[in-house]
Amino acid sequence: MTRATRGEEAVVAIQERFSLRNLYLYLVCLITLVISIFAAVNLVRSAVELFYPDPGYYIPAPVKDPSFGPEEQERLDRAARDSQQRQSVLGVISSGALLLIAGPVYFYHWRRIQAELPSRQTPPEGPPPPA
Repeated sequence: MTRATRGEEAVVAIQERFSLRNLYLYLVCLITLVISIFAAVNLVRSAVELFYPDPGYYIPAPVKDPSFGPEEQERLDRAARDSQQRQSVLGVISSGALLLIAGPVYFYHWRRIQAELPSRQTPPEGPPPPA
């Protein structure tokens, strides 16, 4: 096999590897991988917020309003904690759902790419042919 033939085979292999279909598959893999990374980070963050909630901001009661007593302040604090906990649970669920959707899409497309790769040919053994 001459050097020109090997060079031509390399060009054909590159053209086969970077066809429009393969570029689409690589692009889908890239996008779903990035989505999965962001979803995993958001899942960890939401889980931490769920178990270690933000203490929130302290809003002192108005001085001159007699209807705003300690019971009202406690009710507002409880409502703020419940709202934060609900948001954390929703964050965990949405991130988990995103991972459950993007992960299999990535693996499916990545397996398609691997299945369609041209087989790697091993060079013949022995000394290279004379030029």
